[in-house]
Amino acid sequence: MQEIASALKKSNTVAVFSHVRPDGDALGSGLALCLALNNAGKRAYMCCEEAPPEKFAFLDAFGSVKTGLPDVEFDTFVSVDCADLNRLGAFAKPFAKFTGVTVNIDHHVSNDGFAKYNYVDVCPASAQIVTEVIKAAGFNINKEIADLLMLGLITDSCNFTHLDVTAKTYETAAYLRGNGADMHLINYNMFSRQTKGRALLFGKVMGRMRFYHDGKFAVITVSCDELSDFGIDKSQTEGFVDFPLTVDGVEVSASVMEFKEGQYKVSLRSKGMVNVNELASTFGGGGHVLASGCMIFGPLEEVIERLSYAVYQCL
Repeated sequence: MQEIASALKKSNTVAVFSHVRPDGDALGSGLALCLALNNAGKRAYMCCEEAPPEKFAFLDAFGSVKTGLPDVEFDTFVSVDCADLNRLGAFAKPFAKFTGVTVNIDHHVSNDGFAKYNYVDVCPASAQIVTEVIKAAGFNINKEIADLLMLGLITDSCNFTHLDVTAKTYETAAYLRGNGADMHLINYNMFSRQTKGRALLFGKVMGRMRFYHDGKFAVITVSCDELSDFGIDKSQTEGFVDFPLTVDGVEVSASVMEFKEGQYKVSLRSKGMVNVNELASTFGGGGHVLASGCMIFGPLEEVIERLSYAVYQCL
């Protein structure tokens, strides 16, 4: 922590990266760090392979995200909320070849420590760590930064409901609230507000939920055609995978979403009986003990069958 804080204080020009298909924690944490650096007189840019999903537009900072690396001479590269180098997508090679200072700040148990300075703490959200990094560097946390960090904290902890939430998580939330974070605004936009298309697709997807292994494993599926039919993008299905886990008896839930023909993005959730990080790792993925993901290739029914067998071995 102190070495990273010192490196950031010495930096002049910084690129901050998040993982592909970014979520609220990746973007919120990264943008918060960028703003803190900029406010401290540095030049910092938030970079992500894809533009932020529209649902985050209620916070102005999301308009500053770059989808390409600015033509600037950087002295520091920072990866936030990324478990391995490949998850940086188009920025993986530039990060690997960079000869300046590299920093890796993350909360995934599967993180392999790919930077010069690595701070990995298995906790509910990278925002919890970034809050401490910003404080350790002596940078100011104003309302705009507090909102971004609270966004990461709330979304990745599923509104403080995950089992890995600790007293430290609530202390961080209290600190951010004290610095002006608008929890009502964030909660409404993340957990209440939705388009008509998302609501209708949610009903259709949940209506055909499948159960395996005496009801301990639940699977939902989403196709590209359905996303097109309901006029929504993949980012709006975030949270779908959590619903099956609310069903009595279900220990593991999986969302199998078509990425393109023959390729499926699988999101996994667990109540605690199964370590889904280990489960996802068998398919080349990873994440957290209770929430992980992976990509699986093949026909849909074959993908579900392989998943079902992998879960059966863990039950």
